[in-house]
Amino acid sequence: MLLPYLNKKEIEAGCDEAGRGCLAGPVFAAAVILPTSFRHSLLNDSKKLTEKKRDLLRPIIEQEAIAWAVASINPKKIDQINILNASFLAMHRAIAKLTTTPTSLLIDGNRFNEYKNFPYHCIIKGDGKYASIAAASILAKTHRDELMRKLAKKFPLYDWDTNMGYPTKAHRSAILKHGSSKHHRKTFRVQ
Repeated sequence: MLLPYLNKKEIEAGCDEAGRGCLAGPVFAAAVILPTSFRHSLLNDSKKLTEKKRDLLRPIIEQEAIAWAVASINPKKIDQINILNASFLAMHRAIAKLTTTPTSLLIDGNRFNEYKNFPYHCIIKGDGKYASIAAASILAKTHRDELMRKLAKKFPLYDWDTNMGYPTKAHRSAILKHGSSKHHRKTFRVQ
């Protein structure tokens, strides 16, 4: 069972990203503030859920959250500032878009660039420990996958509707055969 909060007295926003390891497409991040009473039996780290379960949970999270926001950083910016900094920037942008200001941030992972002096806690594998981070992981993943499916229609050679831009063997082969698209990250190694 996921923990509902780290500190009940804080307004905690869980933050997570999706698409860090991809060869194509933006990196997405989400910030989610859940009511401390929020529970759902399916809620978990997005990587541990099927696509069907993620898609089922997304509207529930978006409806039940006190506040939620999603932001992305495009491949050109990722190439300029590197994927780690792009992930932090996407989180910052998502936090900035929240309609309720958090008093504390729960960050999935072991590193973060401070945002406006907000207190934060880096939690390794936090998306499998805290409900708000799990919810953020689901929103970041589903919003990113939705975009990659739309891009796949315009760029069918790369099978983004199935690989979502991740470095599968077929995706790497397509880049080697057809070259990269404007949605590919130029600084990421294909081989």
